[in-house]
Amino acid sequence: MRLVIQRVSHASVTINGVCKSAIGRGLMILIGIEEADNKEDAEWLARKAVGLRIFDDENGVMNKSITDTDGNILAISQFTLFASYKKGNRPSYIRAASHEVAIPLYEHFCKQLNELLGKEIGTGEFGADMKVELLNDGPVTICMDSKNKE
Repeated sequence: MRLVIQRVSHASVTINGVCKSAIGRGLMILIGIEEADNKEDAEWLARKAVGLRIFDDENGVMNKSITDTDGNILAISQFTLFASYKKGNRPSYIRAASHEVAIPLYEHFCKQLNELLGKEIGTGEFGADMKVELLNDGPVTICMDSKNKE
């Protein structure tokens, strides 16, 4: 499972011209799921994402987590995070999980975030054509992979 986490001033996701979710200050998380992923991957990444100390403290040092700042989270599924670009110029998405695997894991990941954050997070809609807007604050962008626990 892969995440791209961005610290944002605000973010939103729109589907068919209707805003599905919008947040103020917090984290916008893109989630890619592959066939080999499981609930343990989702739980580990949720804990790591919520625990990231990437918000400024009173001294301007990135020392606070999303829970310390009462921030919000917007979580969006994005199968293209598993694009393979080894051959040619047209990416292959063969590593991305099928809907049968990905949807339950995406929902489990979001449920974990809700519990860890202590409030509802914003979400997109799995498989929809989504328009995502955000203002990256910093910019701060962190990439995580449950198969490469650095």
